[in-house]
Amino acid sequence: MAKEREKEYLYWLCSLSYLGAVSIRRLYEHFHSFEVIYNIEEKEMERTGILNKTQKKALAEWHGQFGRCQQDYQKLAEEKVRFVTPLDQDYPKRLLEIYDYPMGLFVKGMLPRENLPSVAVVGARGCSDYGEKLAEEFGRALADSQVQIISGLAVGIDGAAHRGALKGGGNTFGVLGCGVDICYPAQHYSLYTAMEQTGGILSEFPLKTKPRAMHFPMRNRIISGLADAVLVVEAKERSGSLITAELGLEQGREIFAVPGRITDHLNMGCNLLLQQGSHMAISPRDILEYLGIKCQKELILHEKNVNGLAKKEKMVYSCLDFKPKHLDDILAGCGLGISECMSILLELELSGYVFRSANHYYGKNCEM
Repeated sequence: MAKEREKEYLYWLCSLSYLGAVSIRRLYEHFHSFEVIYNIEEKEMERTGILNKTQKKALAEWHGQFGRCQQDYQKLAEEKVRFVTPLDQDYPKRLLEIYDYPMGLFVKGMLPRENLPSVAVVGARGCSDYGEKLAEEFGRALADSQVQIISGLAVGIDGAAHRGALKGGGNTFGVLGCGVDICYPAQHYSLYTAMEQTGGILSEFPLKTKPRAMHFPMRNRIISGLADAVLVVEAKERSGSLITAELGLEQGREIFAVPGRITDHLNMGCNLLLQQGSHMAISPRDILEYLGIKCQKELILHEKNVNGLAKKEKMVYSCLDFKPKHLDDILAGCGLGISECMSILLELELSGYVFRSANHYYGKNCEM
């Protein structure tokens, strides 16, 4: 009961947006009780020097909201949401390793398991088809080897990595920049509900907190903090994905990046990370080897078994890459006539070996 009482007061503190995780932790280290913090005199609080003027004023005014916060805290169970804090044994140990770990996590579903490795997969929202397919395949292959996938449930790379993890039969966890009772973006509702059943939805923001631009850089430290390694798949030179990678470095996480064309703005961030010494990831095997996981299956990225293809089909297939090529380049590589080549490409597409994008561009299919 004493711990539950403390958690009610901590919930009250976490509901005050003016106080960050570090300020709350420093207050606790000084007073050793969240209830004491609530009951402390203003003059004594001022003597600590922990809070600035704005924070002290906001905290004093927030006293009147304790009753409402207490009611909200008691209603969490009705919403099937847990409030997990450093006072709880199941608080993620990986997060306790970082300086600014959240003092409270709102959780729908499960928390990442301590006995399984975790990899954060991040990247551009406005990613290419190629990047999306890569992220999904990395997520699937890693999950297939019991690696937990952490990301932010955003459109683009995040969503693809989550989907891949679900296809691989693994656990995947989304860290939101809003309350866990809000699916953001709304188009990911089916993914959100599936993850709640097979993984978890996490946030340090109280229920009903709407997504705001300032929340997303804040949640990035949790994404990297929950992981043993961070994988970046397509990122601009200035992006939230690079912020996550930088946070991961500060937290002692290993950073992996998928290389790309030096002229492509979506690859500038990844190429910059590689230039600065991050690990190159051209296959899930690269990450699995770092994690010390022996591949249970052959994980050569995206390659289907082509033994059943005829000679000319293999010839055309070998001219393709995972990034779509124009028909002219394929014709130059295979040496076949245009009618015969297009007929074979159609057969390969119908068989699932090849995908077609706009204007006669073809690529190897990432689906296994």
